[in-house]
Amino acid sequence: MVREEVAGSTQTLQWKCVESRVDSKRLYYGHFILSPLRKGQADTVGIALRRALLGEIEGTCITRAKFGSVPHEYSTIAGPRYIIAQDIILPPSVEIVDTAQPIANLTEPIDFCIDLQIKRDRGYQTELRKNYQDGSYPIDVVSMPVRNVNYGFFSCGNGNEKHEILFLEIWTRKFNP
Repeated sequence: MVREEVAGSTQTLQWKCVESRVDSKRLYYGHFILSPLRKGQADTVGIALRRALLGEIEGTCITRAKFGSVPHEYSTIAGPRYIIAQDIILPPSVEIVDTAQPIANLTEPIDFCIDLQIKRDRGYQTELRKNYQDGSYPIDVVSMPVRNVNYGFFSCGNGNEKHEILFLEIWTRKFNP
C-alpha cells in the first residue's frame, strides 16, 4: 500500500469586524469580513449566513392588546397626557428598547389601561383583524432582530493560489437574548 500526502490548506479562517455603529436608538450596523475562503465558497457561505440571520433568529414583540375602557380598536381616547413606552409596567425580565416610543396622546382625563401580550417568535406574522371573545386585538408583528443583511465577495490571488474574501453587512434592532 502506498501512502500519499495530501496537501491541505493550513490557513485558518478569520472573522473580523471592520466597522460597527449605532444608526439610531433602535438600529445597529456591523460590517464584517471572513477570509480566506476557497474559490466558490464565499457565495455559498454568504447565502447561508444571510438566510440564517434573517429567518432563524428569534425576537420578542407585542402580539395582542386589550384596552380596559375602549370599545374598539378605532375609538378616540381622551385624557390629558402623552403616553410613551416608558409608562408601561413590565416584569423585571422584559426591557423596552425605545422608551420614548409614543403610545397614545390623551386630551381628557380617563382611566387608561392596556393589557399587552408578548411573544417570542421568528419572522413576520399577520394577524386576522377580528375581535376576540376577550375583547383583545391582534397586532401584526415583525419578530426579526436582524433587519437586513447584504453580502458580497472578492476573488484574489493568482494561479492555483486563488481565494475569496466574504464581506457581510448586518443591520439589527437592539437585541438582548
